[in-house]
Amino acid sequence: MITLLRVLFGFVVACLVAGLVTVAFVVTPADIAGLPADAQPERLGNAGVLSLLAATHSAIFAFPFAIIAIGIAEMSVIRSRLYYAFVGVGIALGGLAAEYANEVGGQPSILNGYALAAYVTVGLAGGLAYWLVAGRRAGGKRADGKPTAVPPPADSEPVPQAN
Repeated sequence: MITLLRVLFGFVVACLVAGLVTVAFVVTPADIAGLPADAQPERLGNAGVLSLLAATHSAIFAFPFAIIAIGIAEMSVIRSRLYYAFVGVGIALGGLAAEYANEVGGQPSILNGYALAAYVTVGLAGGLAYWLVAGRRAGGKRADGKPTAVPPPADSEPVPQAN
């Protein structure tokens, strides 16, 4: 049950980070800093709402892919931040491909350097956020409190221990 809560919380945090990073590519911090002081709170509030909407959209798209990747990581005790970074970028690039596949001919394309940088950054940030919150503890602990370990292959010989 604790593993399920850890995974769910990690996924929610990853989606919130992805939403925030997505909006930061549209409403940049420099844009907000350049506004008059009385206009900044409203712009920040609007950016916050957009971040939550983008996070929801990210969660809906990423959920089936993330569950598969998280299941593999939990069963294989994969705790590498690189794994989660690659998975995040892969899911994000899948989102870019889905957007591209749904484009209307004759309209401007989403395939450009800025969009590619945004999607890669969003995936990287989301994957690393998941790793930080939940992925670095993948596989949980045994009943005696020691980390779980993947058993060696059956055909390998035991390694002698030095005393």
